[in-house]
Amino acid sequence: MTNPKRNGLLLVYTGDGKGKTTAALGTAFRALGYGWKICMVQFIKGTWKSGEMKSIASLGDRFELHRMGAGFYKILDDDQPEEVHRQAAAEAVDLLVAKLESGAYELVIADELSVAYGTGLIDAAAVQRVIAARARQVHLIITGRGAPEFLIEAADLVTEMKEIKHPYQQGIKAQPGIDY
Repeated sequence: MTNPKRNGLLLVYTGDGKGKTTAALGTAFRALGYGWKICMVQFIKGTWKSGEMKSIASLGDRFELHRMGAGFYKILDDDQPEEVHRQAAAEAVDLLVAKLESGAYELVIADELSVAYGTGLIDAAAVQRVIAARARQVHLIITGRGAPEFLIEAADLVTEMKEIKHPYQQGIKAQPGIDY
């Protein structure tokens, strides 16, 4: 499945602005046009049902989505003990490493991995383990606010989303199709 001649890239989408997961999904959508197989492992997402979940489900085995987190951590609808979040994050790292090592995917997305690290749910060794598991020809996208400096240095591409204006600042709540 993977092309041994391709040089896989490490892409990082970070920053305080909206659009990191959306950028990763945009890249995935482009890759699907070339027949690539994609896997996305989500570390921290809430219990909300999202439009991307519905779209990904319609793609069959071309795009795997694994929602591994125990939900949002210390915000919104979080009612889980910290140990539950830590265990879910550890399991997500294990699954992500297995997917990266499998050779079955051209693109793997570690959604909110930087947040899992920044909140202390996983340590630097876990992030390094993920990076090291990537076969040379596999592209890896890591998303999340607060990407650590060692990840930025290891990346081939880093894009920082900067919030300039957000509807929430005007009291407008998240909307399906735009925010989730």
